Amino acid sequence: MDKSEKLALILSGALLVVFFGAIMYAAMAKDIDVPTCITGMDPFTTDTLFQTGPDSYELQMVARMWAFQPSTVRLPVGSTVDLYVTSQDIIHGFKIEQHNVNLMAVPGAINYIRVTFNKPGEFLYACHEFCGAAHHTMAGRFIIEEGGL
Repeated sequence: MDKSEKLALILSGALLVVFFGAIMYAAMAKDIDVPTCITGMDPFTTDTLFQTGPDSYELQMVARMWAFQPSTVRLPVGSTVDLYVTSQDIIHGFKIEQHNVNLMAVPGAINYIRVTFNKPGEFLYACHEFCGAAHHTMAGRFIIEEGGL
């Protein structure tokens, strides 16, 4: 084996170790969750928001051409939301500004992530996957309020 080939293999191995370390650091030290596809639950057809604890909620969100339902969600500051997203027609994207949330809404599947809203304000969410002529209307907002609902 040539010296340059050995160097390329060593550098490649070192980069793999660095990338794996970065992923482990993000997962453990920064507590970053990876979105999950739920397989043991039937896709739902209507949106639902309900409280599951003092500061915890479950939101089942439905994407359909060309809207998310619900389009506005009001929650108190400090709320943790178990977010389940599905689609009734085609593939849509789902991204919440200023939060590490980026899901795909896929027909027949449910994607899940947990998100916490620690500061008050309006946080827009939108479809980031081109889904047709009125794609630009697929947006909504989380309104996070001080002092509860």
